[in-house]
Amino acid sequence: MRTAFRTSNPALNSKSFGGFVGTAPAGVSADGRAMTVQGTVDKTAILLAIATFAAIWPWRLFFQTRDPGLLMPWLGIGMIGGFITALCTIFKKSWAPATAPIYAACEGLVLGSLSALFELRYRGIVFQAMALTFGTLAVMLVAYKTRAIKATQGFKLGVIAATGAICLVYLVSMVLGMFGVHVGLIYSSGPIGIGISLLVVIVAALNLVLDFDLIEQGARQGAPKFMEWYGAFGVLVTLVWLYLEMLRLLAKLNQRR
Repeated sequence: MRTAFRTSNPALNSKSFGGFVGTAPAGVSADGRAMTVQGTVDKTAILLAIATFAAIWPWRLFFQTRDPGLLMPWLGIGMIGGFITALCTIFKKSWAPATAPIYAACEGLVLGSLSALFELRYRGIVFQAMALTFGTLAVMLVAYKTRAIKATQGFKLGVIAATGAICLVYLVSMVLGMFGVHVGLIYSSGPIGIGISLLVVIVAALNLVLDFDLIEQGARQGAPKFMEWYGAFGVLVTLVWLYLEMLRLLAKLNQRR
């Protein structure tokens, strides 16, 4: 029986491994190799390294010049390039070995630019956000491996619903902002604003469990080798979201000092 795949990650959703799972022979690539968990871990490490090296460029550029205007082109290139390559990867999964590294580089430009701006205002915030992000990744991985957190059907549905609600709130807030209406509670540094950011961080962290579960199922059911890159891409999407939410939460906490 085919296992139902559920995750709120747009990259790793119920259709991500469709057509490749169910029977091992169908998932084996032309060279006879199939997806493995260790292979996906290795690809994730590669994408993280690419994103880190790409982030160094705008970071160094800014702190050498102290000119925020120089970051805008790199931020724009990263956002547009990341959006395009993400769509290409999602809709053409076999391209993942090429598009996932490009996506990682684009996201590195975005994260490096935004991190520099946050660091200028709140000294030390970037290191704290990075430590919390990777610490959360390690904790969630251990919790998943030890089955302290189980990706049950109810758990998956709950995380998916929470993630969908967050996306809807952000989307409505963005649309209202275009018409001059600002939802202050979401972005405020008051108790409610901090509580909202903390909730979003928790939901983002729980999405990692869903990603781990989906990758493990894909490997177990014989997805082709290139899906390792696709799985790594999906984890990177979640980590980028988690890191940005960590920055937002820490910025709000710093504003209250």
